[in-house]
Amino acid sequence: MHQSLEGKIALITGAAGALGLAAAKLMSARGARIAATDIAGADFGPLRAAIPDAGRLLVIEADVTDEASFAACVGATVKAYGTIDIFFNNAGIEGAVAPIPDFPLEIFRKVMEINVIGVFLGMKLVIPVMAKAGRGSIINSSSVAGLTGSPGLCAYIASKHAVLGLTRTAAVEWGARGIRVNCINPGPIESRMMASIEKGASPEAPEAVHDGFAQTIPMKRYGTPEEVAGVVAFLASDDAAYVNGAYHTIDGGMTAA
Repeated sequence: MHQSLEGKIALITGAAGALGLAAAKLMSARGARIAATDIAGADFGPLRAAIPDAGRLLVIEADVTDEASFAACVGATVKAYGTIDIFFNNAGIEGAVAPIPDFPLEIFRKVMEINVIGVFLGMKLVIPVMAKAGRGSIINSSSVAGLTGSPGLCAYIASKHAVLGLTRTAAVEWGARGIRVNCINPGPIESRMMASIEKGASPEAPEAVHDGFAQTIPMKRYGTPEEVAGVVAFLASDDAAYVNGAYHTIDGGMTAA
């Protein structure tokens, strides 16, 4: 099978969101069993519909910013499936859109808590499981916002730069133990998150923001969650066996322009 994940166990955070759902569907189709987690109250309906075999999908409500909560999630995954081969460390939020002097401190803290502390805690708790097995692939979700600046998005930009630093540090620490750690850096993707950013930038005309963003991209369009999932599944597979500590733009050429 193309980039087979047969027999692999994949844990995905933010699994009810667009990228988490698309990655779960693709990795399941390629043979992986999926442990999917998101916050309490998240809509797991589309995920259950996409992976109807209960033996191949474990759904767990957990808070990635709470060590006890996420430790219980990791424990439940290992209890059900025996190990974790793939960790898509994907949970994140966009926060507000405002210039730095006007940016609410409580929202800045919340973005950093989920996007940075959450990614850190995920690796802190999953790496020991992978180290025990002597192998594993971690894919952290950064963004083109982790490579460049953008007005109005100080918390999101700062958090996604931090994810790149965490990724590189973990790759250097754990490569010798068979654990590969990489991150993805998507550009604008058709999703709830981008719709929220567009509305934050221009409540009266979010469609114009969408079209303006698209025109800055050499391919003249947003990406799809499925296009991001393809890169995640590649990094999860043995085809990427020597890929470690790298970031991968999925942005239609946006950061090349």
